[in-house]
Order: sequence, then structure tokens, then C-alpha cells
Amino acid sequence: MQIEISHNSLVSLIIKQLDSLFFFYRSQEEDILKSCIDIALDRTEYCFSHSNSRFHHYHRESGETFFNPFNSDHYAIFLYYLSHSIFVDYPKAGTLADRVFYLNKALNGLDLYYEVKMPEIFFAVHPVGSVIGIAEYGDFFLFSQNCTVGANKDICPRIGQNVQMMPGSAIVGDCTVEDNVIISANSYVKDTDIASCSIVFGMSPDLVIKTRELEYFKRA
Repeated sequence: MQIEISHNSLVSLIIKQLDSLFFFYRSQEEDILKSCIDIALDRTEYCFSHSNSRFHHYHRESGETFFNPFNSDHYAIFLYYLSHSIFVDYPKAGTLADRVFYLNKALNGLDLYYEVKMPEIFFAVHPVGSVIGIAEYGDFFLFSQNCTVGANKDICPRIGQNVQMMPGSAIVGDCTVEDNVIISANSYVKDTDIASCSIVFGMSPDLVIKTRELEYFKRA
């Protein structure tokens, strides 16, 4: 993967951002951060390498995957992977994962907590204002601005592969959203199952659901 700045510059950038907004214990945390940055870069490369959508711009004309930390969509996904990697691999790292999560929220307006287990392949398109909570997520999940995924009465959604959430949409509670589904802008799905190859409009319990052939949902 090609990075728009050097690896050392990326490390320095993250340390400076953490230290400027919060604090950073260099003597205790620098090695942990460097290790998890490498893990997060590997995860980012794997994720981006599966995108062929014109909306993400994760490939140059050569086909090489690239990561630009000054592209907020790229950086939001990377910072999630970084915070999650710290949480998983260094559970005794104090509040470092919290600060990286908070950095993502402060810079990109995205509330994606490190305890949420996102799929290895997911995409965020202008995700400012989105709150993506605990759920079961399939690969190729895509969300945009002001989207919400969350529990209702402690029951979380189950989301299949290639589910796309358009701006302002929500999936809440006891929902099984099967593969190849589009939740249209400002639609609200609560405690409702959605069959595969569907486009969803409106608000629960009065949803309008239209079916399409599988070809319609293939990634552009």
C-alpha cells in the first residue's frame, strides 16, 4: 500500500494530534502505538484493496491501493482500526484506545467505538455525524453521514454483506438485515427484518420495501 506521507511522518502526526488534544505518554506508549499503527495499516490495506467503487478512490489508475491520512474518509477508517487494534492486542494500555477513539470523533465527527467489531471490509463515505454501535456486521458494509446503528432493549442488529446505509438512515434493535440491501436516505428500521435484495424506504413500522434483482446491488 502506498501512503501519502512517510511511515515515520504518520507516526509523528498521530503522536502530535494525541498530545495536542489530550496527552501522550511517549515513554510508555510509543512502542505500543507504533506496533498498532503497523497492524492498522495492514488492516486498512486489506480493506481498501477490496474497493472498486468510484466513490472511495482507494485505487490509483495503476491499481495500487493507497492511503491518504489527509482524506478524512480514509483516516476515519484507519483510526478505527488503530483504536480497535490497541484494545484487542494491548488491553492493559490504559486509556490509549480511548484517546485514539476520541481523536477520530474529534477530527472526523464519527462515533465508532473500539469495542464495536467492524468487518474486515467496510467503507465510510463522508461519515460525519454517524454513530455506529455494536451489531453483527457483514463485509462490504457502507455507511455515510448521520447514520445510526444501535441496540433497542439490549438487542443489537444483525447485518449481512453488502448492506448500504444512505445519509440519515438508522438500523436499530432486533433486526436481521440480509445481504444486498440499501437503506435509503432518512429511513428508520427498528425491530424489523429485511430480506435480501431489497431497497428500504420510510420508517418502521410503516416501511416500504422494494425488491430488485441481485445484479442491481453489485458494487460499481
